[in-house]
Amino acid sequence: MIETPSLVDQYCHGVLRTELGLGTFEAHLARTEGPPAAGTTLFDTQTGFAVRRWCPPLLGLEPHCPPAHYLARRRELGVLETGRRLLRGSGITTYLVDTGLPGDLTGPTEMASAGAAEAHEIVRLELLAEQVADTSGTVEAFLANLAESVHGVAASAVAFTSVAGVRHGLALAPEPPGPGEVRGAAGRWLAGRCVGGTLSDPVLLRHLLWSAVTSGRPLQLHAGLGEPGLRMDRTDPVLLTGFVRATAGLCTDLVLLHGYPYHRHAAHLAGAFPHVYADLGAALARTGARATEVLAEMLELAPFGKLLFSSGAHGLPELHVIGARLFREALSRVLGAWVVEGAWSLADAQRVADMIAAGNARRVYALGD
Repeated sequence: MIETPSLVDQYCHGVLRTELGLGTFEAHLARTEGPPAAGTTLFDTQTGFAVRRWCPPLLGLEPHCPPAHYLARRRELGVLETGRRLLRGSGITTYLVDTGLPGDLTGPTEMASAGAAEAHEIVRLELLAEQVADTSGTVEAFLANLAESVHGVAASAVAFTSVAGVRHGLALAPEPPGPGEVRGAAGRWLAGRCVGGTLSDPVLLRHLLWSAVTSGRPLQLHAGLGEPGLRMDRTDPVLLTGFVRATAGLCTDLVLLHGYPYHRHAAHLAGAFPHVYADLGAALARTGARATEVLAEMLELAPFGKLLFSSGAHGLPELHVIGARLFREALSRVLGAWVVEGAWSLADAQRVADMIAAGNARRVYALGD
């Protein structure tokens, strides 16, 4: 009943260029910090079942085929052909790619080619600062080069993203730090840092956030479930309320990523502030057959013009597929039921579906029609 022919994946990562064995595939399937317990498999998760439902037909297999058969077919086709078939079968027409993760991952140009789609870069602030630090010998050089780098990448990237919630937590002081505070923090960090060291200093994280805000580009903020190792109690998006208030009235939109299991909090902030948007990211892939209920909970509170689709996928093209498929299925079921009940007209349901699937992202990131 409800169709979404165009999908803008407003936050994802590239896919691995290397062939994968069972253990490596499972590690990327569930984004865990270790292998499954002895005698178990990470295919026995909502994500694993979703992969077995939606991905085998794209590789010429029956739905729900055993994992061993699926992985054998994957190896038979090879990593390039597998990625091409899966990405093109996802129905995603535009990818916004966070290039800030380590590993042998494809970039936006390769994603566009493999998926027969458009692709644009999202720049991760913390990685940008770390790269600048590797080539800056003094505090003054680091801060000057960082400002120049943020300004430079803002000319080509569609957005900035930050993992401050993962590195430190979202309960950061909301106001921008003063110049002396920033110089002091930079000096301490650089003095104790080896080349390639990660950034978790709260003052410098705040400095990065405000540098992105002043660029005018949308700023994506990770909240809720995300990368392994995070402290869940530090990633509730309501902890950002002070920062959200401080940035109100400026020319930068804030996008809350991966809010689950705090997705209602993210939806509330999107409704309370005109410059705040929210998505579910990988939550739909994690919840699988329960994705309909999770999406419906977001639609309870957030204005429909403030919700964005993303797969949040990383490493496996399968995750792009199930992110898109579960989103389409959940959205069709939720909105379709409201049409059948007479609560919504079909025309309104289709209009809202188009907004969430692509229209809102095209507006926020200035992607054009």
